[in-house]
Amino acid sequence: MEESQVADWYKDQHIFVTGATGFMGKILIEKLLRSCPGIGGIYILIRQKKEQEPSKRLLEYLKNPIFDKIRSLPDSTSRFQKLHCVCGDVTKADCALSDADTAALSEKITIVFHMAACVRFDQPLKDIVMMNVGGTRNVLDVATKFQQLKVFLHVSTSYCHLDLPELEEKIYPAKHDPWKMLDAVQWMDEDMLRSLTSVVLKGYPNTYAYAKCLTEQLVSNYSEKLPIVITRPSIVVAAYKEPIPGWVDNINGPTGILIGAGKGVIRTMHCNTKLVADVVPVDMVINSMLLATWEQGIKQLKTGVEVYNVTANMDQPWSWGEALEMGRKYVFQYPYSTCLWYPGGSPKSSYLVHVVAAFFFHLLPAYFIDFIMTLTGNKPFMVRTQKRIQQGLNLLQYYTTRTWIFHNEKIKRVYDSLSEKDKEIFYTNRERLQYDEYMLNYILGARRYCVKEGDETVPYARKVLKRLYYLDMLKNIVLFALLLWIAHALATTFLLKANSTS
Repeated sequence: MEESQVADWYKDQHIFVTGATGFMGKILIEKLLRSCPGIGGIYILIRQKKEQEPSKRLLEYLKNPIFDKIRSLPDSTSRFQKLHCVCGDVTKADCALSDADTAALSEKITIVFHMAACVRFDQPLKDIVMMNVGGTRNVLDVATKFQQLKVFLHVSTSYCHLDLPELEEKIYPAKHDPWKMLDAVQWMDEDMLRSLTSVVLKGYPNTYAYAKCLTEQLVSNYSEKLPIVITRPSIVVAAYKEPIPGWVDNINGPTGILIGAGKGVIRTMHCNTKLVADVVPVDMVINSMLLATWEQGIKQLKTGVEVYNVTANMDQPWSWGEALEMGRKYVFQYPYSTCLWYPGGSPKSSYLVHVVAAFFFHLLPAYFIDFIMTLTGNKPFMVRTQKRIQQGLNLLQYYTTRTWIFHNEKIKRVYDSLSEKDKEIFYTNRERLQYDEYMLNYILGARRYCVKEGDETVPYARKVLKRLYYLDMLKNIVLFALLLWIAHALATTFLLKANSTS
């Protein structure tokens, strides 16, 4: 039986992971435990919370359904025992590690996966710089103490240099010095930073993209001390095949749009439907990270930096229009039990048309619902909710109305060099996705794991959808009749005036 060369290289490696409790982090841990059984140990950094010790958080963590495949293995206990909890915090100096933990890790750790980051686009400049840039600095400082370190992998984003129409797999200089910016956000007060944010972000749509750019520069500055790999995923979406097809645990990005549209909350968005949706399933992103680490690890370099763009397969492009239309099809087949209104609407290529549609189909209904809530003695909530949704759409629509060229030749080269066994285990975006099947699993995954609606609720949800359909038809009839009445009233008034004048 053919052996996996990649899994064999990970044998006896000791891995330190930050961000293990996040969306991508969970998939990384599961993949390492399941596909690299010879691994020496995985040490995940977990913050201590007042109500729960890190060890107890780890037990809760392992209850996630993504670990079910491992639980079904005969040696599941020994695999889980390779997962160790380390108490710490990336926002603190030296990650707030104890002297004992630092000493133990410095002798064991051979690989670092740094994934901890704030992924929200709307965070204040100070908060996100301190978390993403400052946190990365703290992890890098700790990594310099790891005597056996072979690879330090940092997860960036392909949208870190949005001023460039084409992103190659290399380091680009940041517009500001990350060290100076870290210093500035610490001594400047909130009002000063708020007034300077628009100037600082010039060329960047949000603080997240700006902070990621600074962080890349910071990481590359450590390349004379550490062997560094930077991976730049594009938009990370639900799992394609492993550990569960369609698994997703957050409503960021496209997932939020699919759920919002399916619940009738989002009925318009500004989007160029002809542009390529540069999305990559999370399991393919993790496999690409593992392959990038493996390739650099076998080179046995002591210092330096390599960059890998982990982006969509341009041999098989998928447009935003195709993705949204396919999502609509399966949302109608597997609707949600709780909806605000019948799912409808469409993306708008014209910003003006979108603004008009948002006023009539988002804002006005929100005020109407809040008016009814107030009349019935309930607390109004819809206007506030819609404004928050619109803010999120404004941030996301920057990416759905523009296009960039991302070179990803390195991962392609690594994948093409693999044995058939490793191509099967560590599949990447070189594998041709069955988009129709993928979108079905995506919709079901969002329904099960984000909205928490089991498959047994589908029959009831379809009845709800049918009632909402008739209600929506009634609304359209009433609206059409109202428009006819207004038109008739205006025409009558005009004729009366014309007759009186003559």
